[in-house]
Amino acid sequence: MPKNSGKQQNQNPNPSSGLSLRERLDGNELDLSLSGLSEVPARELAALPKATRLDMSCNCIITLPPEFCNLTHLIKLDLSKNQLQELPSDFGRLVNLQHLDLYNNKLTNLPVSFAQLKNLKWLDLKGNPLDPLLEKVAGDCLDEKQCKLSAANVLRYMKTIQSEQDREKQRRLQVERELEKRRESEMRAKEARERELRKREKMEEKERRRKEYDAQKLQRFNQPKEEKPIEPASSASPSASQKGHLFHQVLLKVLLFLLLGTVITVVMCRRTDFPHEQLCSAVNHLYEDTLHALRGNEILQRILRSIPFP
Repeated sequence: MPKNSGKQQNQNPNPSSGLSLRERLDGNELDLSLSGLSEVPARELAALPKATRLDMSCNCIITLPPEFCNLTHLIKLDLSKNQLQELPSDFGRLVNLQHLDLYNNKLTNLPVSFAQLKNLKWLDLKGNPLDPLLEKVAGDCLDEKQCKLSAANVLRYMKTIQSEQDREKQRRLQVERELEKRRESEMRAKEARERELRKREKMEEKERRRKEYDAQKLQRFNQPKEEKPIEPASSASPSASQKGHLFHQVLLKVLLFLLLGTVITVVMCRRTDFPHEQLCSAVNHLYEDTLHALRGNEILQRILRSIPFP
């Protein structure tokens, strides 16, 4: 292999390895201009934090990858004479950037984060199809003074846009919060109405059941009076009569039993061999006294004559 083959490979205008980029690094300056770049080697550039001044002018770069915004060590950046149509939305993360050349690209607007480039002192936006208002703010960059003024004016303008967007964002958030509060209030009101409706329905159901209970109770109370209005008095009278009749029967039976027992005792004492026993003696005396006292009664005399005594 020829000795100069490695040198020719390192001088490839489209570097793809960390080695080729390091060989292009001169102090803190890295020159990648006129290299035919269509894509930015952001990862390889991130590995070279010493390259604080980066020149990628005169290439075919259409867009910058999001990883490019990690190159926060950059102080000077030249992207002039490319095909850039827009910058990454996080371009403002390059907070150490002081010098930015975007001459002759296809930019129409700048990202709002551009307002965060607080250290930017030099800016060139000529040769871009900028929005008319932004173009007027940026002005010319024909000398050092105009480029510094352009940087200051554009930063002020972008800060104004950022403030307006922040206010608009806050306004939208406030509107969303108010809408959310209104929805929550309506939801609470709806739930309160539903609770009140359920409570009223429950009370109505309870009142209906209470009326049904009272009606049933009144019907049960009135039904016996309508069917048997005299039943209590008629049922109580036979019961008392039956009890009195039963008492008379029991008393009569007891008297008959005592009378029968007395008659039997008298007969046994007068016809048996026990007339001298103490019991029979008392019975005989009682019998004779009773007979003597009742002899004056003709009815009793007839009853006594009918009894066969010895």
